[in-house]
Amino acid sequence: MSDNKRVVRELVHAHGQTFAEEAGIPLKDTPQPLYRLLVLAHLLSARIRGSIAVDSARALYDAGLRDPRRMADADWQERVDALGRGGYRRYDERTATQLGDAAELLADRWGGDLRRLRKEADGDIAELRRLLQEFPGIGPAGADIFLREAQRVWPEVAPYLDAKALSGARRLGLPEDADRLADLAGNTEPAVLAAALVRASLDKEVAEDSLRRAA
Repeated sequence: MSDNKRVVRELVHAHGQTFAEEAGIPLKDTPQPLYRLLVLAHLLSARIRGSIAVDSARALYDAGLRDPRRMADADWQERVDALGRGGYRRYDERTATQLGDAAELLADRWGGDLRRLRKEADGDIAELRRLLQEFPGIGPAGADIFLREAQRVWPEVAPYLDAKALSGARRLGLPEDADRLADLAGNTEPAVLAAALVRASLDKEVAEDSLRRAA
């Protein structure tokens, strides 16, 4: 086994939890899990600790804001309060507004179903990424987060390793090429590989731990 393969194996083994899994989202190609992933991507894309974004996504779910109709119909203060319970206080008021507006857009344009957005993109990943950015609060980073995780159920997206994932590869001394990384990962799901690489990018200790395990 090559050194690079060992590094990838150890990284994935120790740090390969997807962010959807961390947030308790049983990801399926159905409307509610996909919507919950969109909300999570929105929260994760802010300059705030990932653990807070994950906790806040759970708090919104626990508050009953589980689909675009419920999110849109909720009082603005309900959204603010739920975000606050998750610790998402720095951006809570703006984010509460954006979540409501994004839910309205999803409900009105795509019937509350992100699979319709996927169908509109018709296999064009750049168009899919562009459409995601039409949601208030979802910029390039948010679209990348969504697609990194959604490739688990939208196979045409895979392997989706964005700049953040590739920066993790660089920190680990791995090739910064999606196809080469996917080859090194073997049977590992691309979404799991992407999540592990992102964790290495965000946390130097993750990278050091993986390199130490592989030595």
